[in-house]
Amino acid sequence: MAECVRVICRCRPFNVRETDLKSKACVQMYADTGQVVLQSDNSEKQFTFDGVYPPESTSEQIYDEIVFPLVESVIEGYNGTVFAYGQTGSGKTYTMQGDNSDPQTKGIIPRTFEHIFEATSSENAKFLVHVSYLEVSLLKFICSNLSLSLSAFYFIRFAEVRDLLTKNGEKLEIKEDGENGIYAGGLSLHHCHDVTQCQRLMQIGNDNRHVGATLMNKDSSRSHSIFTIYIEIMLENGSLRKGKLNLVDLAGSERQAKTGTTGERFKEATKINLSLSALGNVISALVSGKAKHIPYRDSKLTRLLQDSLGGNTKTIMVACISPSDNNYDETLSTLRYANRAKNIKNKPRINEDPKDALLREFKAEIERLRALAQSGGQASEDANAIKVEREHLKQEYDAAINELRMQYENEQSSRLKLQEEYEKLKEQYEKASEDLELERRIDNKEAKKRLEILEQQLVGGEQINNVALKEKRNHRIKEAENKMHRLAGNTGVLQLFLSNVGLLWSKMMYNTIFDVIQSKIAELIDRKVFISAALNVHADDPLLHVYSSTQEKLEAVTALYKKQRSKVKSLEAEIDDLQREFELDRVDYLETIRKEEQQIKLLQQILDKIQTISRKDTNYANLDRIKRSASWNEDQGKWIIPEIVFLKTTLPRVSSGIGTY
Repeated sequence: MAECVRVICRCRPFNVRETDLKSKACVQMYADTGQVVLQSDNSEKQFTFDGVYPPESTSEQIYDEIVFPLVESVIEGYNGTVFAYGQTGSGKTYTMQGDNSDPQTKGIIPRTFEHIFEATSSENAKFLVHVSYLEVSLLKFICSNLSLSLSAFYFIRFAEVRDLLTKNGEKLEIKEDGENGIYAGGLSLHHCHDVTQCQRLMQIGNDNRHVGATLMNKDSSRSHSIFTIYIEIMLENGSLRKGKLNLVDLAGSERQAKTGTTGERFKEATKINLSLSALGNVISALVSGKAKHIPYRDSKLTRLLQDSLGGNTKTIMVACISPSDNNYDETLSTLRYANRAKNIKNKPRINEDPKDALLREFKAEIERLRALAQSGGQASEDANAIKVEREHLKQEYDAAINELRMQYENEQSSRLKLQEEYEKLKEQYEKASEDLELERRIDNKEAKKRLEILEQQLVGGEQINNVALKEKRNHRIKEAENKMHRLAGNTGVLQLFLSNVGLLWSKMMYNTIFDVIQSKIAELIDRKVFISAALNVHADDPLLHVYSSTQEKLEAVTALYKKQRSKVKSLEAEIDDLQREFELDRVDYLETIRKEEQQIKLLQQILDKIQTISRKDTNYANLDRIKRSASWNEDQGKWIIPEIVFLKTTLPRVSSGIGTY
């Protein structure tokens, strides 16, 4: 069943910079109705989301009301994604990661760790948890095409995907296949069996992440990061499920005039804005319903998030905004961005019986090792092998004794010499037997050690009898359900409520009843929308009313005219805002193009100088031929160019004969 991307909006408090500028608040939030009102001198704009959180709200409140049901579904075998979007300095990283040293300010990611291991310990099932952490870094463009007509939009294809949990930050390639979908090839997976391990790995990745200072934020993220948690579940009946949770912290969109970025920081900012524009184009194409092609391949970020946008994933978007009127344009852009995203429809499903499940392999190996350990190392096939080896040693020993006996009879050697060789041979036989026994004991010890390691990697059921923990989880589920009840004031929120109730009731095996109820309510909603639309179209038409006098009709027509004129003014203001936003974006893009053209010209001039002094005995002496031989690799996002080949010049042989005159 399709469900829309759930979008919430969070507004941070005023920061020191905005206070020094004496900024005024331009944002009002109404949590009961899920509305955000953006005010300006001329007008105000209203947006409705699945949840709104004013500056005084906490990360715990956001997690319990919105993210908690999503993580519960991941534990059941769904795919999930949570990503934060907004301008630089709007609180995205704070929302996703927070301050881990303070329990009150912990972000979504550390709360997810606690939730997952709390849930697995109270379930009567076995779980295997792995994590990965990657970064999409937007590096300086390197001109490999040598063409001045290269479009600036394609620079984002040269972003690099790096593994944040390896020492060298290995560069990864994005791959795709039928079983695994789209993934980063070579990305390291790290096993975790408690919260501490997850937090340690997240800290390692954060230390390796690319950050920098701007006027808007001293610790601005200069890259997109994706922390992924993989959960494999083995139920009591032996069936397997596999869930995946992507926790995405996007780099912030920014304008150079406000951030004050120059040099490398400015180049990073242009790449960040371009990649976010590519993400916006994907969202627009998905929402329009008319696009024949969804441009996922326009950036590596959209490729990695392809399943989260229109695919097999439950997705939550957290739109982070500033309350300051100094950031009005950026806040309006973020709200419009989020408003489009809430219309994306995904088709999540439980991932049952995955072919690449490690739990299946672990289960088979654990059973084999447990049988070996319980039998003291005397498993049937091992016992047979040892018995055969002993027989082989005994046969060799008997053959050697017979050979010695024959030598004695034939040569009539001294008895003392024969006795020495006999004792030596006996000692070798006993030593070989002892070595065989020692090897068996070592194998048994290693099997037990390996068994302990595998059993430690599996989590689940440690606190299945902990009544207090179960009551705590049930209480949080009821709180999330009550929040959905409070928000069920409009059609969109009602549908959100129904999807969450479906998740919570699935634990009580009421899926069939829920589906019937949901289909009936969907029919009622459709009828309500149809009737409301029909009434709204004709309700204000003065020709459909009966008036007692011409004056009454004139007043009705005048009121309708004023109402329509007010709507026209509102739409004109909206058009002006869009044109201003478009103009700002256009100026940014033109500046980006100018900077990149300057960079290309610089590289071209350097290349022209180098070409005059380069070696002529290589295939790169003719650059035009190299350009014609180059081919673009869509998956790798780079040009495949010929290797350097040194050309051999054959000179004519010099005659060794001496000429005559």
